[in-house]
Amino acid sequence: MVDEITSIEQLEEMISEPSEGVVEALGRLDGDIIVLGSGGKMGPSLARMAKRASDAAGLLRRVIGVDVFPSGEQEMKLRAARVEPIRCDLMDPAELESLPDAPNVVFMVGMKFGVTGQEALTWAINAFLPGLVCRKYRNSRIAAFSTGNIYGMVPVQSGGSVETDPPNPSGEYATSALGRERVFEHFSRSMSIPASIIRLNYSNEMRYGVLVDIAQKVWAGEPVDVTMGSANVIWQADANAMALQSLERAASPPFVVNVVGPETISIRRVAEQFAGLMGCKATITGTESPDAFLSNGRLGYGLFGRPRVSVQQMIEWIAKWVVRGGESLGKPTHFETRDGRF
Repeated sequence: MVDEITSIEQLEEMISEPSEGVVEALGRLDGDIIVLGSGGKMGPSLARMAKRASDAAGLLRRVIGVDVFPSGEQEMKLRAARVEPIRCDLMDPAELESLPDAPNVVFMVGMKFGVTGQEALTWAINAFLPGLVCRKYRNSRIAAFSTGNIYGMVPVQSGGSVETDPPNPSGEYATSALGRERVFEHFSRSMSIPASIIRLNYSNEMRYGVLVDIAQKVWAGEPVDVTMGSANVIWQADANAMALQSLERAASPPFVVNVVGPETISIRRVAEQFAGLMGCKATITGTESPDAFLSNGRLGYGLFGRPRVSVQQMIEWIAKWVVRGGESLGKPTHFETRDGRF
């Protein structure tokens, strides 16, 4: 494991590096892969990982990345990685129907931030679009991203929600995310579409994530609110690997899996760790609540293997990255939010 990540190029290679499990799983699947929402925070690295794993498995497979690609830069990067980018407004039925067929679909489209004031659009993207996608790709297997927020908050000492726990969402985002799951479930059952649902909490790399938010606040001398005192975090490459492996587990009704890190982190302790590593002081505000959004990843580890990168390793990498002034996506996670209003 490297001591430091020093460039965007190195980072993008690392977060798209397939595990042995991904190479083996994709090697057993037939046909092309299309990634809907490949221009977001995780989409580019997942699409690249799918291509790298397919190549390593000796398959001549197309990996297609679909998004609106407003800047064009991500489109160019995907093409350089031999992922085929296609510009498409997925909410336009004609454009969606024009997409190529593929036996394997990864659905990564969703709206979380900016929900307040745009509730109707949130529901359209999170709960209406999945139905259109299911009709278009009724003959495919679909891996659909969701969120552990659909469980609601649970006691910190509980070990986190498991896949069989009943949903208890709070707020428009989590409720519409549960709507997304229910729509996929409906079409999976009614059209016999093999599907997997990936409940993620929370992906991290150097430019984005809960750990990055904490590090940036500590380095800037801003207070870190610990009212939401605990969280799950997972290295983006490990989240991508589990999500891609879930394609092989797709079933009707859908296979559901939590994709989370094995540790429950303390926001206070992580802030203090960053302060020690960066040579500054952590300013803490608030008092830890007894509950938080937490999920249990035991099922996923048993099927797909444990994450390759630990929380401690991420903390050390991110501390050096932030001190050096490394690039940020400028998209805070709002991990402190407890009322479901993002």
